[in-house]
Amino acid sequence: MTVLLPGVALTDHAFTVPLDHADPGAGTIEVFAREAVDPARRGEDLPWLLYLQGGPGGKSPRPAAADGWLGHALRTHRVLLLDQRGTGRSTPITARTIDGTDAELAARLTRFRADAIVADAELIRRELCGDRPWDTLGQSYGGFITLTYLSQAPEGLATCYVTGGLAGLDATAEDVYTRTYPRVRDRVRRHFARYPHDSARLDEIAAHLRRHEVRLPDGDVLSVRRLQTLGMCLGMSDGPEYLHWVLEEAWSGDRLSDLFLYEVMMATGFVGNPLYAVLHESIYAQGAATAWAAHRLLPEDFHPDAGPTLPTGEMIYPWMFDEIAALRPFKGAAEILAETSGWPALYDPARLAANTVPVVAAVYYDDMYVDEGLSVRTARAVGNVRTWVTNELEHDGVRVSGARVLSRLMDIARGAHGS
Repeated sequence: MTVLLPGVALTDHAFTVPLDHADPGAGTIEVFAREAVDPARRGEDLPWLLYLQGGPGGKSPRPAAADGWLGHALRTHRVLLLDQRGTGRSTPITARTIDGTDAELAARLTRFRADAIVADAELIRRELCGDRPWDTLGQSYGGFITLTYLSQAPEGLATCYVTGGLAGLDATAEDVYTRTYPRVRDRVRRHFARYPHDSARLDEIAAHLRRHEVRLPDGDVLSVRRLQTLGMCLGMSDGPEYLHWVLEEAWSGDRLSDLFLYEVMMATGFVGNPLYAVLHESIYAQGAATAWAAHRLLPEDFHPDAGPTLPTGEMIYPWMFDEIAALRPFKGAAEILAETSGWPALYDPARLAANTVPVVAAVYYDDMYVDEGLSVRTARAVGNVRTWVTNELEHDGVRVSGARVLSRLMDIARGAHGS
């Protein structure tokens, strides 16, 4: 089916792929992708650009028009918006669709990491492009997938663009959280400096939650530690303002307002992307178990009983699988995954060092989610990588300034700006 929107024609595609690419007899799943092209150029033989969404567990964008990075890409490319396996319309994994034992679910979920996504992409590329390589644009976790792609199947790639997503090649989950907790603390300090009343507001809400049982509209109890997870947004361009406006309207008399409770439920409920929580630490696992690294490394000042109340960041904790309705069905599998060792390597350092595929990456200097130091180290370790390091944009730069970002990266790839 093709839909015409302002400046873009969208065509749906569905592909049948193995659940386990190493064992094709273990069953299949469906992977969905949406083709986007300038309506005036539908009949042209344009190069393809594969968009790799951030996450894990995030579906690809649903465009309403040819704006932002997509509009810029459509000047020269035919774009494929991929719903990575388990997300969106790609045999989605949600609380309603899972079945079997915890062990069976955990075993299934080990087949939903970057290596499997790359294998899916290669099957799709050969079906759409034959032997021709395609370009990729990887946002955040999509950049992690790009590094796996370069490790496993570089012959399928022409040029790779990465925004906020150069992973540490040998960084463990412990390494990641050791670096990111201080970044979160810095963001919280900056937020309280910008909005001084928000610290007192958080403390007041936390004190209320300790004295009273407060339930969200879906029935979940709102705990102090769930309140703290509102800080996950602070690394986005509009995150501080979002948090501020939510806190500003928290009260209705001496009770928390219905609007506030609804906003907290929506922002922290994982209804649309449970895989983000279930697989989050697994994206860093190569060999040893992660063993709930973010929980083990939680600094004392982020403890829910500490004061002042500090929001947390992009961390997943074991208590979430008890307290959040959309995650409770995944609790047993998440515990198994946290203790799983022997994870296969996602990156091939030797192959990456010898890489010849052009890679151009935007590295956000103040990124709260993907550590700039690890990103720069990776850029130095991978062949043929050029970087644009900037503090002008936040982690979601490609969302809010997409045309500017992609244009700059494409110019660098063409040599217009140097490295």
